[in-house]
Amino acid sequence: MQHDDVIWSIINKSFCQYKSQTKSQKFCRNEYNLTGLCNRNSCPLANSQYATVREEEGVCYLYMKTVERAAFPARLWEKVKLSRNFEKAMQQINENLVFWQGFIKQKCKQRLVKITQYLIRMRKLKLKRQKKLVPLQRKIERRERRREEKALVAARLDNHIEKELLERLKKGTYGDIYNFSQKAFEQALENEEVEDLDEDEVEKETEENAEEEIDKEVEEELEADFDDEDEERVFVEDFDESDDDMEDYDNENLDLESSTDESSDEEANTSKSSKSKSPKAKKKTLRPKLEIEYETESEPKQKVVS
Repeated sequence: MQHDDVIWSIINKSFCQYKSQTKSQKFCRNEYNLTGLCNRNSCPLANSQYATVREEEGVCYLYMKTVERAAFPARLWEKVKLSRNFEKAMQQINENLVFWQGFIKQKCKQRLVKITQYLIRMRKLKLKRQKKLVPLQRKIERRERRREEKALVAARLDNHIEKELLERLKKGTYGDIYNFSQKAFEQALENEEVEDLDEDEVEKETEENAEEEIDKEVEEELEADFDDEDEERVFVEDFDESDDDMEDYDNENLDLESSTDESSDEEANTSKSSKSKSPKAKKKTLRPKLEIEYETESEPKQKVVS
C-alpha cells in the first residue's frame, strides 16, 4: 500500500534528491512536477493520482499516474498525445481528467498554454534571419598566408627565369642544342614587343602631358606679369645728386690718375657708362628706381720718390 501522507512527511522533513531550497522558497527539479514548487499538492512522489503536460520535440503530451499502476513502475505513467490545435488539446485534457481534482486540471491547462506560447516563439525565431557565429581559425589563416607569400615568390622567380631564357635564346647562346617549338618562342617575343610598345606609348603620353602643363604655366605667368605691368603704375621723384656723391666721384678720379694705363682704360669706360647713365636717371621713370653698383679692383698707390 502507498501512503501519500507518510511519503510527504519523510520528503518534507528529511532528504529529497529533487528538492532545492533557497532563502525564500523551495523548488522541485523533478521533470514530472506541474508547477516546479516543492509543496504537498504539486509533488509527483507524494500524490498517487497525478497528471502533467510535457513537450517532446515540439509535440505536447499529457502524462497521467493512477494508484492502480503503482505496483508496475514500467507502466506507471499513461502518455496521451495532444493535438497541435489549441482548442482540441484543451478538450482532450477535459475528457481525460473528468473526475480529477480542479487544481490538477487548472495547472495542466496553464502548463499547456505556456508550452504552446514558447513553441510559437521558437518557430518565429527559426524563420527569422539569424547571425551565424563562425569561429576564426588563426593557425589555418597563418598557414594559408605563408603559402600565398611563398607562391608569390615562386611566381616571380618563374617570370624572371622565363625572361632570362628568352634573352639568351634571342642572343643565340644555346644554338641548336634544344628542340623547342618555334611558335611558342615567337609568341613570347611578340608579347614582349607589345609590352615594350605599350610602355613607350605611356612614357610618350606622360612626357607630352608634362610639356603641355609646363607651357600652360609659362603662358599664365607671362599673362599675369603683363597684367601687372599694365595695371600697376608708380610715380617716382627726380634723381638729385648729393654733395657726398660728388666727393666720392672726385676721390675716384684721383685714384684713377695714379693707376696704370690698363686700369685707366677700364675705369674710363666705367666712368663713361656712369656719366651716360646720370642724364638718363634724371628723366621721369614709370617703373621703380633701380640702383646698380659696379666694383672695380684698383692697384695700390705707389709712392713717388722725388
